[in-house]
Amino acid sequence: MNKFYKRFLLLICLVLLISGIVVGTTVDVHTLQNLDAFQPWSIGLAILLLALGLFFDGSRLMHLVRISHENIRFCQAVQVIFGNYFLALLTPGATGGAVAQLMFLRHANVPTGKAAVLVIVRTLLSIFFLVLCMPFIFMHDAGIVPGISNEWLMGITLVALVVILFLIFSARGGYLDRIFLSVAKRFGTKKRRQAFALLRDTKSAVALLAASPKDMFIVFVESGLNLLCIYAIVPCLLLGLGVVDADWYTIMGRMIFLNMLLYFMPTPGGAGIAEGGFVYLFSETVPAGTVGIVAVSWRLIAEYIPFLIGLYYTLSVFGRDFLSRQLTK
Repeated sequence: MNKFYKRFLLLICLVLLISGIVVGTTVDVHTLQNLDAFQPWSIGLAILLLALGLFFDGSRLMHLVRISHENIRFCQAVQVIFGNYFLALLTPGATGGAVAQLMFLRHANVPTGKAAVLVIVRTLLSIFFLVLCMPFIFMHDAGIVPGISNEWLMGITLVALVVILFLIFSARGGYLDRIFLSVAKRFGTKKRRQAFALLRDTKSAVALLAASPKDMFIVFVESGLNLLCIYAIVPCLLLGLGVVDADWYTIMGRMIFLNMLLYFMPTPGGAGIAEGGFVYLFSETVPAGTVGIVAVSWRLIAEYIPFLIGLYYTLSVFGRDFLSRQLTK
């Protein structure tokens, strides 16, 4: 059995195990009673929001490619998006997502250098949007993390924002080169090359961000709409359970906070951490005995359906053998 099939089966087993544990440890005597009131239309609404979020993701990618003076069709942008979901879930820390985006962009005749820059810009815009949302979440939702005050969390967020802005302006002004040179001296030859390749791509990404402010603002708005539509899947599921008087500001804020954390988690696609974090954050909001089921349903709609579509696109475009070689690198 090659490495691709091993990873695929391992992921399936991991998902089933985590889902079983999450559901099994959260059901109680109220579960069937609350599920009996569930409205199936909310599933359709959740899938509609997923499709809308993916549309904005594809649209922002097309705009980014156009800003870089290249061009791709919408169907090619869709392949990039779903390929990202697929390989991100197959690799620790979702690192394969960037590889998948590079693969599909190169297949769409986008030069490798520009493709690497586009991948960095997409990630930076998403993280920057989430960082900007954090202060509004912490000002509204007290005690979101046990043992850490919102003032501390606000301070950490502001520091992260300052660091991002510092890196952007340092890259434009050339100061980042000096920092990299002083740090890279301590690396081995291979790591030094990787560090300078990252510096080159980061500087190119910053240059792309500054090249067309108006168009980049549109891409930033599309990034926000993409994320908000995906996160709104959970409110749809809660509406289906009859939750109509909840604090929707808090619910969306906690979804943003949770997904921000998932960017930095080591497990494939945040598996396990996403479900556990969801149960912790929403155990008091979701009707009794259903928080685990909602957590698994959210992951199924938001991650695993796009994963399966990405599997189809990846195998149909590149073939099983090509994917196996990528996973062995």
